[in-house]
Amino acid sequence: MVSTLSGRTLFISGGSRGIGLAIALRAARDGANVAIAAKTTTPHPSLPGTIHSAAQAIEEAGGKALPLVCDIRDEAQVEAAIAATVDRFGGLDICINNASAVRLTPILDTPIKRFDLMHQVNARATFLVTQQALPHLLKSTNPHVLAISPPLLMEERWFAPHVGYTMAKFGMSMVMLGVAGEYRGRVGVNALWPRTAIDTAAMAEFRDHLAVDALRSPDIVAEAAWRIMTSDARATTGNFFIDDELLAAHGVTDLSAYSPAGVADIDLTPDVFVPSLRQLRGLSDPRNPYAHDLDGAA
Repeated sequence: MVSTLSGRTLFISGGSRGIGLAIALRAARDGANVAIAAKTTTPHPSLPGTIHSAAQAIEEAGGKALPLVCDIRDEAQVEAAIAATVDRFGGLDICINNASAVRLTPILDTPIKRFDLMHQVNARATFLVTQQALPHLLKSTNPHVLAISPPLLMEERWFAPHVGYTMAKFGMSMVMLGVAGEYRGRVGVNALWPRTAIDTAAMAEFRDHLAVDALRSPDIVAEAAWRIMTSDARATTGNFFIDDELLAAHGVTDLSAYSPAGVADIDLTPDVFVPSLRQLRGLSDPRNPYAHDLDGAA
């Protein structure tokens, strides 16, 4: 375990806004090097943030930034982006698979082009980015791969409303599960998912499916990610973490700073794919250093 990300190098897919940017800024406050790989180079009419505005925010927060124009569906572009990161910062310590495409629609309302896009950006790109990052991560003293993806709990309720999207998001977690086993003891590979819906621009896609009036800040996911990234990669691997449960395991139980003023935890909007605490405990790897704390959760 390390106490800071100072001097560590992160590669983050889709980090120009939302959770990816929040993770980048949390690392930047430690003095980390952060490569932001995304397609957004000019302002979007309705979505804030570009790779350049993200880079500026990272620098202002105390880190070093490398904005990279990259379509993570393209193997050559991903290979070049990883190489540019290593060339600029001298290595790679952490790979964050954050980029995601969303379409919460039932099967008859999901165009096959959108289905393909979700699988290309979510599952396939997570495989590709991880694949390209691993040779460099293996040279790090404490390498981590982290996906912003849900626990692998195969229940009809998660698939029936939007089977295409669920398959694509679970695909990200399946990559993490497989790579964690293959590289156990050498690379820490985990998935992280929020307990509640998170206040990002992407929530516009969810308005027909979730009550989006009481959302937590992306900073709670960033803080949980920081705990994973500073953990011992040899011991912390193969887990499906939920943000507030992970923070509670570290003694962080007052989460009011991440919620809208005056909104109690019980009134927050739950995210999709979040299992009960009993089910979550069953998904935790017994070798997880936080497993004892999770088992003790009420």
